[in-house]
Amino acid sequence: MESLVIPVLILLAVLAGILLAVRAMGRRKSPGAEPLPAAGSADLARTASARLSEDEHRRIYALIAQGQAMAAIKLFYESTGDGLRASRDAVGALATHPQPYRSAEVPAPAPEEAGEPERFPYRYRAIASKGEVTREVSSNMLNDEIYGRIRTLARSGETEAAATALTRHSDVSLDQAREFIALLDD
Repeated sequence: MESLVIPVLILLAVLAGILLAVRAMGRRKSPGAEPLPAAGSADLARTASARLSEDEHRRIYALIAQGQAMAAIKLFYESTGDGLRASRDAVGALATHPQPYRSAEVPAPAPEEAGEPERFPYRYRAIASKGEVTREVSSNMLNDEIYGRIRTLARSGETEAAATALTRHSDVSLDQAREFIALLDD
């Protein structure tokens, strides 16, 4: 029995040394490496999606939809140059948290933000009536979307904001716009 004690103690010492070395290696991080979002998280999915071109994004989601996860991981790996494990985590996150394609370009400011409303190649006619009174506004700075926003403002009680928006997108005066808006708020 005494002959087994020494080899068992040596074996325990070796195992303890191995465990300590594995723990120490696990704690080390490469210098300058930024922490990645957790695998499968929505943040990782957004980050991964932002790194893809529109075609790559479409192809990866097509592969995910077809159940070809390995092909999607390979495509992500080839597209980004990330490691295999990072590509696997990214594709898993994209599958779990689907992301729409967003181009990396900064979108141009909306015409309303730029100062001058956009002019369309056609004239839009907006007609409002109540009883015997009918008013019409015709402008090439109006369209269905803008007129819909103006009507929504008028119906929600923000008549002054609606009148101001109407004057901005047409050639009517503020008083004429107020008369027109008064016919809209029901």
